[in-house]
Amino acid sequence: MTQFTHGHTPPLLVRASQAETLGVAPTTIQLLADGDPHGGISIARSRLAKGTDGPPPHYHTGSPEIFFIIDGGLHVLCGQQVLTLGTGDYLLVPPNTPHAFATPHDSGVDLLFIMPGVERFAYFRLGDRIARGHASPQELLATQDRFDNHFLKSEIWDAHRHAEGSHP
Repeated sequence: MTQFTHGHTPPLLVRASQAETLGVAPTTIQLLADGDPHGGISIARSRLAKGTDGPPPHYHTGSPEIFFIIDGGLHVLCGQQVLTLGTGDYLLVPPNTPHAFATPHDSGVDLLFIMPGVERFAYFRLGDRIARGHASPQELLATQDRFDNHFLKSEIWDAHRHAEGSHP
């Protein structure tokens, strides 16, 4: 039997019923861990309705972003290609790689976002305030360095979204 002694970090348990949830069903984000004491990892579970755009194309300089599809489907810009992910798929987007995502028009998604080495809850909360009309999109642009979330244009993503019937 392993016993914890003074100086060891205890396990981190986040109960689903106690996790903060942003948004309104069917599009929500559940905040699970943010810069926890085990090495700084941000984990959120997101549920997006059919035909929902995520953030516009962007990249992170200091951290990869990991997508794990629990259920459903997702289109993801990853560098210079658009990938279609389905239930059980795992994608690691390396640092400095342009990416964006959206659900197909015929499928929503339930997914985990995992970002090692960062804290993202304040970013997600700002996005929620913008969606509710309590903050300006300019506030998000002003925080690109703070949240290591740098926006850019992607003709590949724009063409894909246009073909899907969405106009960025």
